[in-house]
Amino acid sequence: VISNSMRDLIKESSRVLIMGHKNPDMDSLGASIGIMKLAEFVGREAYVVIPAGETSVGIQRLVHEVENDEELYSRFLTEFEAQPLIDEQTLLVIVDTHRPSLVISREILDRAERVVVIDHHRRGEEFIEDPVLVYMEPYASSTCELVTELIEYQAGTRKLSILEATSLLAGIMVDTKGFTLRTGSRTFDAASFLRIQGADTVLVQHFMRQDLDSYIEQSHILESTEIYSDGMAIAVAPDDEPHHQVLIAQSADQLLNMEGVKASFVIAVLPDGRTGISARSLGDVNVQVVMEMLEGGGHLTNAATQLDVNRDQAKKLLKEAIDHYLTDETEGEETE
Repeated sequence: VISNSMRDLIKESSRVLIMGHKNPDMDSLGASIGIMKLAEFVGREAYVVIPAGETSVGIQRLVHEVENDEELYSRFLTEFEAQPLIDEQTLLVIVDTHRPSLVISREILDRAERVVVIDHHRRGEEFIEDPVLVYMEPYASSTCELVTELIEYQAGTRKLSILEATSLLAGIMVDTKGFTLRTGSRTFDAASFLRIQGADTVLVQHFMRQDLDSYIEQSHILESTEIYSDGMAIAVAPDDEPHHQVLIAQSADQLLNMEGVKASFVIAVLPDGRTGISARSLGDVNVQVVMEMLEGGGHLTNAATQLDVNRDQAKKLLKEAIDHYLTDETEGEETE
């Protein structure tokens, strides 16, 4: 039903713009490329809006591969290049977020009259106003999984290119940590479809590889780790130097691999000067609830927030949120 609705909305549009969240990750960019291909199947031109500033190493590698495909790369636009294309019949598709404050360009969102939201995060209080279609599935592994299913259900679908299929598979693999978290049967069905379409698993590994400098930077962050309470591990970056959001997330993933850690929290200053917290768990701790107490959000096992405070204040607020969460959990068990 959603796939048919998407097809109809695209047909009624003059063109399609696709936009993810700030500091895009593989899931955001992969899903954007998938929607662009979906629009192409329906016969409409589509463009992906990408940030003009610095992005993570993995995204840079993916964009570098896209640059080798002139036709595909011509569909990548900056915020300023995309704005003149907006008219009353333009369809804007927001992927991998539903929060207006997190989109790459708030101006494009505000100007667009027809907006579709496709996301795999649980709905929060902040939400894009008056979308014409919302497809949110919190139990999906990734937005790339949802977009892949939309492509599968298009009648007479033409074949994806190797790079397009690989981009979607990379989004799934990154968000599931190599099919270990939030992975259901639909996840493997989507991955199987993409593999049949020619997705290159070696190229995915190339996108995901960590360079030596970031590995050393991550090690310095994890040196400060303390086990706060009941398996809650907290690491704070040792200086005020900015760290990329992706590196903070990777550090939280790494910390979760340690014996006895139920949930990991990594605090560091972001390039925009705010303090970011990335949270991970194996499922016993709902880090989404903890991050929502700090005006963030995400999933049961994968969540984050950004705060306008310094690292020490962020750590204090985080500990208070953890205490509150553990108290609620204990009271809930006693009630049961």
